[in-house]
Amino acid sequence: MKVCSIDEALAHIHDGITLMYGGFGGVGNPPTLINGILDKGVRDLHLIGNDTGFPTIGIGKLISQGRVTSLIASHIGSNPIAGKLMTEGKLKVEFSPQGTLAERIRAGGMGLGGILTDVGIDMMVAENKETVELNGKPYLIETALTADVAIVYAKKADVYGNLIFDKSARNTNPLVAMAGKFTIAEVEEIVPLGELNPEEIVTPGVFVDMIIKSQGVDWKWVWE
Repeated sequence: MKVCSIDEALAHIHDGITLMYGGFGGVGNPPTLINGILDKGVRDLHLIGNDTGFPTIGIGKLISQGRVTSLIASHIGSNPIAGKLMTEGKLKVEFSPQGTLAERIRAGGMGLGGILTDVGIDMMVAENKETVELNGKPYLIETALTADVAIVYAKKADVYGNLIFDKSARNTNPLVAMAGKFTIAEVEEIVPLGELNPEEIVTPGVFVDMIIKSQGVDWKWVWE
């Protein structure tokens, strides 16, 4: 049984940890966990995720309230506070192209040291990075990414932590679930073992350490 309370989950999230999160544009971020982190007063977080949400939606709340020291993301454009903090030198940001970022997280989850890619090899993204030549073509070495704690959002879980996702809220969540040393899943519904269709399970429970019941989301689908 991996079902726990929000307080039991938050006991694993402390000042200064590296926190990886699923979601994009707020959709797929785990809002109950994010609000719990805010209420607990956790600070100096090092975030890894696709984007910075919006100032009052999803992961963006942690950034706009000054709880984050550094960030690795593919873009921050939807959260002007993130841009302001970066410009003022209050938030260290490493940009990673979206596909490269996803593969770096996947590599971390699979226990690899990194990936080879030619994306950005003639651009700023290549600065201070090693290159190798393979079959006569140069590639950047992009290091794998892992986190102390990963937080994900899913539609359903059984009590062993097998996860089913919903539409675009699936986005980076399956990758993030693999890359956390400790992974906490916030889910809409928790069902008994055996009720999930095995063909629909995307994240096996072996990657999930704890499950909490969501108290509702703060983001909307694009068609709402």
